[in-house]
Amino acid sequence: MTALPLVIDLDGTLLRSDLLLETGMAFVRNQPLQIFKPFCWLVKGKAALKEGFANATQIDVSALPYDPAVIELIEAERRKGRKIVLATASHYTLAERIAEHLQLFDQVMASDAKRNLSAHRKRDLLVEHYGKDGFDYAGNSQDDIPVWAAARHAYVVNPDSGVERRARAQGNVQHLINSNQSELKDWMKALRLHQWMKNALIFVPLLAAHQLTNPLLLLQGILAFLLFGLCASSVYVLNDLLDLEDDRHHKSKCKRPFAAGRLPIKSGLIVFPILLIGAFAGAMLLLPWQFSGVLLAYYILTLAYSLSLKRQMAVDVIALALLYTVRIIAGTAAFNLTLTFWILAFSMFMFLSLALVKRYAELYEARSKGKTEKTRGRGYYPADLEMISSLGASSGYLAVMVLALYIHDQATTGLYTYPQVIWLACPLLLFWITRVWMLTHRGEMHDDPVVFAIRDRASLVVGVLFGLIFWMAA
Repeated sequence: MTALPLVIDLDGTLLRSDLLLETGMAFVRNQPLQIFKPFCWLVKGKAALKEGFANATQIDVSALPYDPAVIELIEAERRKGRKIVLATASHYTLAERIAEHLQLFDQVMASDAKRNLSAHRKRDLLVEHYGKDGFDYAGNSQDDIPVWAAARHAYVVNPDSGVERRARAQGNVQHLINSNQSELKDWMKALRLHQWMKNALIFVPLLAAHQLTNPLLLLQGILAFLLFGLCASSVYVLNDLLDLEDDRHHKSKCKRPFAAGRLPIKSGLIVFPILLIGAFAGAMLLLPWQFSGVLLAYYILTLAYSLSLKRQMAVDVIALALLYTVRIIAGTAAFNLTLTFWILAFSMFMFLSLALVKRYAELYEARSKGKTEKTRGRGYYPADLEMISSLGASSGYLAVMVLALYIHDQATTGLYTYPQVIWLACPLLLFWITRVWMLTHRGEMHDDPVVFAIRDRASLVVGVLFGLIFWMAA
C-alpha cells in the first residue's frame, strides 16, 4: 500500500514566523514613505496584499527561522518514501523559493493574486487532490482546524492558544510537537530590560545640582526612569521587528527573540504600541510637559535611526550619541533644572566615543571573517577600522578635556567645597577610555559597550571611584 502524502503548513509550523508579517515589516523598513500603499492592496483582498508584499520585498529565505523538529519529521518521513507537500497561505513565489532552498518537498501549493490558500480553501484543494482522509496534515493555527478535519492524521505543531484542544476534539491527532514555547526570559530579552541602565543618565542633572537628597525630585526621577524605560523598550521591540533580516545575519543578534522566532511578530506589533502609549500617558499625567516633549524627540530620533540613519556613515554614530544625551536632557526636563553647557559637551564627546566603539566591534568581526564589502545594514567597510578607532579615542579624550575645563568654571567653584579634588577624576577617566579602546582594538569588546561596562569589574570599580571623587569634592 502506498503511504499517504504528508502535507506541511509553512507559517507557524515549518517556519517559526509568518511570511505576511515578515514581508510587511521588510516593506515598512525599506519603503517607509509608501506606508499607505498596503491599504490599497488590502482593499482588493488579503491575497492581493500578500502578492504586493512579496513583489515589493526581497526576503532571504536561507536565513528564516525554520523549526528543526519539523524538518526532522519531514526527513524521517521522506526516508520512508512518503510524498511531502508544502501547502501554505503564503504567496507562491516565497513558498517556491523556500522549497528550492530546503529541497524537501515534492509539491508546493500556495496563494496567488486571486486565491488566499487558507482554512477551507486549503482543505478543499487538498481533498480535490488526495480525497478526504487521503493525506496527513501538519499545522498550528485556528485556520488549520478544517484541514485537520479532512485529513487522516493531524500533526499539531506549536499550537496557538486553544488550537490543541479543538484539534484533539476531532479525534485524529497523531503527533504533537512543542518545540518552540516562548518564555518570560524571551520577553525580558526583547524588552532589553538590562538596557534600562542607560536611563540612569536621567539622574545626572540631579547629581550635578547636588539635589539627590531632595525626596520630591527623587520621586520624579524614578517616575521619569520608569517611563523612559517603557518608551525605550517599545523602541527596541519595533527596531527588532524592522531589523529581522539584518539581525539573522549577525553573529549574536540572530539569537534575539523575534529574529530567532522565539516570539511571534504579531505579539511584538501588539506590545510596542501599548508600551509607547503607557509611557506618554504617564509622562503627560505625572511629570512636567517638557519631559513629554523630550520623550517625543527621543522617539522620533530613534524611529529615524531605525528606518534610515543607522545606515548612513557618520550620521549613525552622532545619532547614537544624541540618543544617550537626550536621556540627560530628559532628566533636566523632569526636574525643572537648567541644562548646562558642560554636561552637554561632556556627554556628546563621551557617547560619541562609545558609539564608535560599537561600530568598531562590528567591523572587527567582519574583517576577521575576511570580508571587504560594506557591512550589512551599515555605512562602513572593514577597511574603515583604523579611522574609526582614531575618531573614537580622540572623542573620548576630548570628553576628559571638557571635564578638566569644568573644574575651573566659576559655577563649579560655587558648587564644590574642594573643586580641585575633581582633577583626580581626569586620570581615572583617561585610564577607562584607553582601556576600552585597547580591548576594542584587540577584538575583546562586546558589541554593546554599555553591556560591557555593566559586566566588567574594572569599569565598575572606576565608576565607584569616580562617584567617590565627586563626593569628596563636594
